[in-house]
Amino acid sequence: MPARRRTDPAAGRAALARWRENPDDRAARRTAVRFTLEEIAEIEPGHAVELRVPPDGAVQAIEGPRHTRDTPPNVVETDPETWLGLVTGTVMWADAVADGRLRPSGTRADISRLLPLQAARPR
Repeated sequence: MPARRRTDPAAGRAALARWRENPDDRAARRTAVRFTLEEIAEIEPGHAVELRVPPDGAVQAIEGPRHTRDTPPNVVETDPETWLGLVTGTVMWADAVADGRLRPSGTRADISRLLPLQAARPR
């Protein structure tokens, strides 16, 4: 069962558009990050990988062993700007890993096949 959405998709797409126009708009960034994290959790439901984009949001996604305590074995962590770059296709996974902006750990943490997100494309 997919995670419950907290961000209306229309509001999420509008926030992405606002963020593209003004990357310094923190409210738009926060909503865009949460929307895109929820999109990943909907596309790939599960609890095997924790996606962290502090301070804006986190979700568990990807089918596999459920994580319930302590540090998860599979984590993807990055800053909001890098995350939005990844989901919109302006930042490449390998580049972000190579320069340390993206920190995937665990055997299931490579979610590059899901990026960029269809829902993050300009409309």
